[in-house]
Amino acid sequence: MREYELTIIIQPEISEEGSAAILERMDGTLADRGAIRLLCHDQGKRKLAYEINKFHKGHYYLLSFLDEGQVVPELERSLRLDESVLRFLTVKASDKVLDIEARTAEAKEKELELQKRAADKAAREAEEAKARAEAEERAAVEAAAAKAAAAAAAAAEVSDATEEATEEADESTADEAVAADAGDETSGDEGPAETPEEAAADDEGDKS
Repeated sequence: MREYELTIIIQPEISEEGSAAILERMDGTLADRGAIRLLCHDQGKRKLAYEINKFHKGHYYLLSFLDEGQVVPELERSLRLDESVLRFLTVKASDKVLDIEARTAEAKEKELELQKRAADKAAREAEEAKARAEAEERAAVEAAAAKAAAAAAAAAEVSDATEEATEEADESTADEAVAADAGDETSGDEGPAETPEEAAADDEGDKS
């Protein structure tokens, strides 16, 4: 049997469930045509060499299988009808696989290794995302605290300025009141009253 490798590029916004449905359909076609599925490698999202249907990235999958070649047209026909598939390419990796059981076991082992790597990568990315989220949350809390402190300081400055202005106004009012009282006392002072003798002398002076 020959070994084939089928590269499939799926639209990047398609969900994991949508991609899984496409791959399951490929597996079903392989099984129905008597082909032997070796492995499926999720190669992740990559930048396309050129824009395809306004997409700049695509989700790449590599499907390996053994067959005499009859299943290839059926796989490609199915992919061609799926609008979620941007591109696909089938290449012959080997003209003849002699030990099918050994090749199948080897592919199975490699697929498990790839799955483990993908799981480790996903866990690592999840931890990194969690760390970033916590850092952003701490930064937001610190920024809010700094803003609140600045607002409190500004309010305190306004309060102190208002209190100082009030005290100055009170002092000014008190000074004005004291000055007014002093003025009243000065204007009311007409000198000592005349004695009877002085009044009589004044009268005599007026008569003469």
